[in-house]
Amino acid sequence: MSTKNKPIDHDLIRQLATLLDETNLTEIEVEQDSLRIRVARQISVQAPVSMQAAAPAVAAPAAASEGAAPVDPANRPGVLPSPMVGTAYHSPEPGARPFVDVGQTVRAGQTVMIVEAMKTMNQIAAPKAGTVTEILVEDGQPVEFGEPLLIIE
Repeated sequence: MSTKNKPIDHDLIRQLATLLDETNLTEIEVEQDSLRIRVARQISVQAPVSMQAAAPAVAAPAAASEGAAPVDPANRPGVLPSPMVGTAYHSPEPGARPFVDVGQTVRAGQTVMIVEAMKTMNQIAAPKAGTVTEILVEDGQPVEFGEPLLIIE
């Protein structure tokens, strides 16, 4: 019953939640003295499935007229996935020109975006030479590990 007398360390819980995101774990548990804290998250696989199931009811006439199902950006050739959880930025600083625009030719290793994680700006390089055909995230948008950022074809 001694845990009732101790205040909950909200900063520790936030740090554990951040650690979950950084390491792509689904659960972490820490025990100190007589205090045990467990932080867990559900895998977000079910959310997109339910959203996709709801979408055809609204978009069924449009999909039927097109005759082909839309291609998931993650399955397209030339997709550049985010290597980490963080915030994606199109330019090196606010108000500056973006690293790349749609239609621009890039070379392998060229910086195409920045993903900020834990106050560190991580340059994202083009894995191959080609043309940027689509930018899939907004400037300042939070991104998950593996989330498609842009497409180079």
